[in-house]
Amino acid sequence: MAENHELDQQCINTLRFLATDAVQKANSGHPGMPMGAAPMAYVLWTRFLDFDPTAPDWPDRDRFILSAGHGSMLLYGLLYLTGYPDMTMEQIRNFRQWGSRTAGHPESLLASGIEVTTGPLGQGFGNGVGMAIAERYLASLYNTAEHPLVDHYIYAICSDGDLMEGVASEAASLAGHLGLGRLVYLYDDNRISIEGSTQLAFTEDRGARFEAYGWHVQHVENGNDLDAIEAAIEAARQEEERPSIIMVHTHIGYGAPHKQDTAAAHGEPLGVEEVSLAKAALGWPLEPDFYVPEEALAHFRAAGDRGRARHQEWQRLFEAYQQAEPARATAFMAALRRELPDGWEELLPRFGEKDGPMATRVASGKCINALAPALPQLFGGSADLAPSTMTLVDGGGDFERGSVGRNLHFGVREHGMGAIVNGMAQHGGIIPYGATFLIFSDYMRASIRLGALQQAPAIWVFTHDSVGLGEDGPTHEPVEHLMSLRVMPDLVLIRPADAAETAAAWRAALELYRQDTPVALALTRQKLPVLKGADAGGVARGAYVLAEAGRGVHSIDAIIIASGSEVHVALAAREQLEQKKISVRVVSMPSWELFDRQDEEYQKAVLPPEVHARLSVEAGVTLGWRRYVGDRGGSVGIDRYGASAPGNVVLDKLGINAGNVAARAMELLAHEPGVADWDL
Repeated sequence: MAENHELDQQCINTLRFLATDAVQKANSGHPGMPMGAAPMAYVLWTRFLDFDPTAPDWPDRDRFILSAGHGSMLLYGLLYLTGYPDMTMEQIRNFRQWGSRTAGHPESLLASGIEVTTGPLGQGFGNGVGMAIAERYLASLYNTAEHPLVDHYIYAICSDGDLMEGVASEAASLAGHLGLGRLVYLYDDNRISIEGSTQLAFTEDRGARFEAYGWHVQHVENGNDLDAIEAAIEAARQEEERPSIIMVHTHIGYGAPHKQDTAAAHGEPLGVEEVSLAKAALGWPLEPDFYVPEEALAHFRAAGDRGRARHQEWQRLFEAYQQAEPARATAFMAALRRELPDGWEELLPRFGEKDGPMATRVASGKCINALAPALPQLFGGSADLAPSTMTLVDGGGDFERGSVGRNLHFGVREHGMGAIVNGMAQHGGIIPYGATFLIFSDYMRASIRLGALQQAPAIWVFTHDSVGLGEDGPTHEPVEHLMSLRVMPDLVLIRPADAAETAAAWRAALELYRQDTPVALALTRQKLPVLKGADAGGVARGAYVLAEAGRGVHSIDAIIIASGSEVHVALAAREQLEQKKISVRVVSMPSWELFDRQDEEYQKAVLPPEVHARLSVEAGVTLGWRRYVGDRGGSVGIDRYGASAPGNVVLDKLGINAGNVAARAMELLAHEPGVADWDL
């Protein structure tokens, strides 16, 4: 329990006023949350959290997530005070300014100690669930009775807004079902949101809700009662089979005489006068700004020293583990470094025409199962669609309460799955994947975007990727989704044309995992022929020449560019055109993003600039294809919603057929010189 009340209060007020001064200097930010939540953060960081500022990536550190990311100055203050070297006072003073590490909401790429990027409410909540899943899974792979190598907690501070968001409800439900006992959340229950009191829109019994989810629920009625907070965290740590939430009743803007417990303290500076009044009310010097007492700084730095000592203990444990379990120790470190075993590429199936027509979702499932024995860190599941997405690891068992298998069942919780998989990726040691139908990527778009923003290397397996889905109709048929994912920076979309390209897509996805790049695979429900000439190297480069023009590389009349299931349509159209003595190159383009990374020489070799008659073919919206077909090219696509009918019928009726593609190509050629040479 607390031994020095005066020092405790000095440390807490240091956190409070670093936040208020930074927000005031920036004239932007959220001062109220740090002022109210500083006591719980102080207790957690100085009495429980295992961290080492000199080794922020220490594998067995506790993870801390500020899910209430608008209170970012609370986290920045903690990182500075506890000694993280890249969080300096200069950074604190430059809060929310261009080029600073102290962005408006925490960004994991900007500073060590920021485990995940948060701000969109509920996301950090879901990330923590993913981290707790990763902790349990890795412990099952590597721990022994004598060497508990993976043995840490995941903590978070969350807000009213986090708990209102549906993504948090999805993640909380799954966490309770799985019994994730290493998960401890502190709920900043200040009962204020931007519009005012939570009585306006958020009046259910939150504690009862979490009890119904299967969580261990505690209440701390006074958010400034350090002993009560400490006792509650200690009790939560004793829970073996239930995640814990501690509902701490706090006061937003604590100490500000006119703005405490009001929405005015939430998202705007207190104002110079109110900051002065708050400092006076809490006995804090009015000058200088950003005041840090030496005693407080020394106390916070001592918490970092305690973490370093814990890290050294773990290092000795790991050295003993290396002696007792050398192969497992090597595998553990390789997984953390995102290394893959030698020859892993050779495990991927080699599909050929002999395999017959095959849906790319089926080929993907075969790839997962071929890789799984050699890559135990390959771990994930589906949003209640595994039999359709083909993402089950055969014989891998289920990840459930009381059992740790390879197959994680997210339930019908796409958005929660997205946030959870991002957390698994950011935890480290896992190659995580999450699967659903492409149409339902809409439900998880915020999570996909946040994963791309922080370069969380997840693999998204999206099946049923076009109107070829068929009878389920337009509610389940994606048309705009491929393009909507392509416009997302730092996400790579790969849409393979057949089974062979699917194996190459998985190879590329794992290579991109090693480069901190999230990948989305778009896969078919319908069977596709295995194409002659499919090229793994070409897939890795985003596009390649699948079929050369009949009169050769120096005599190309037109280029047809296609992705996914439409590549075989492009090839059939080429045959029709070649019969008319029109020399046509077919380019398979599974990934815009990978093609755009290639040098100009390669890009021009695939799409010679002198060939103006270019036609794209894809069963989706045509917006965006002009960048490849040019101003004199055209696109065959679907700029409307689909329909309910057998998939081949829907595709044909909407113009995704060889005859229409050939006709559109001839229309383009009619405007090119030399039309008399062709039978148009």
